Amino acid sequence: MTRDVPPAEFDIDGSLVAELIASQHQDLAHLPLTFLASGWDNDIYRLGDELLVRLPRRQFGADLIHMEQRWLPELARGLPLDVPEPLRHGTPQGDYPWPWSICRYFPGNSALDYSFGAGEIDFESAAMSLASFCSAMHKPAPASAPANEYRGVPLSDRSALTMGYLAEVEDLVGVSTLVDIWNNAVSVPPWDGPPLWIHGDLHPGNLIVDRAGEITAVIDFGDLTSGDPATDIAVAWMLFPDNYRSKFRDLLIDQGMLPGTWERARGWALAIGVTVLAHSSRSPVYFDLGVRTLRAVQSDEGDLVGIEDFM
Repeated sequence: MTRDVPPAEFDIDGSLVAELIASQHQDLAHLPLTFLASGWDNDIYRLGDELLVRLPRRQFGADLIHMEQRWLPELARGLPLDVPEPLRHGTPQGDYPWPWSICRYFPGNSALDYSFGAGEIDFESAAMSLASFCSAMHKPAPASAPANEYRGVPLSDRSALTMGYLAEVEDLVGVSTLVDIWNNAVSVPPWDGPPLWIHGDLHPGNLIVDRAGEITAVIDFGDLTSGDPATDIAVAWMLFPDNYRSKFRDLLIDQGMLPGTWERARGWALAIGVTVLAHSSRSPVYFDLGVRTLRAVQSDEGDLVGIEDFM
């Protein structure tokens, strides 16, 4: 059995968004407003040619918006790709109970859209861009960094959840092989360095690709936290074909990736891939992402390592 995107806890429509903007940001009220997308946590509207409005559709999303407003302006200064730092803050008003944000609009499509015919990704460029992004992002985080019990933690903390999801999708993927891969990843020594900043949700749907096929922006920092950088490096199995995944790995090694990180990242890719698959019964795009990620994880079976490789 698979789960669907959680229902909205507050129904948002264009008239509400227009009212919030007119009341709180009157200088922007003349700009045309167009619904763009509804995600797990937020509804997104295009405002004019250069802006987006992000409004939480449930309490969890409101917590994430607040976190982005606190941390993204600080982090954006050191990152080589554009990120959606909030330019304007919105506050609860009337029946609408949560904070909201106005940020820049990044032209292009998500890398996930490219998987369905939007164009071709320049994977050579993507490997270099994402390696540089990860290197810049993965810096020591302060003790006050947001906590997240599902990201950046030791892989063993995710075992019960991952095994449960594997049981739910056993008719879709080769579960026995994936269990072996998971056990090997868990056997790799956990991250023992300082907690590093991590994006927390670095998958193709959160990468913006321009018409030239190059990654120009990373969006949706709602899972921003600190911990094991392998969480982000899992994008290797979600985005890249085999040969470019190897290039991405080599670039990360050149930039100082520590031993064991790549092997844990493979475990994170499995955990994220099966989670996506278990929640995507009504989303063909994310269903495909989950299947492709798990197949990529399985395609590296010859690279299985265990704890003895790190002793």
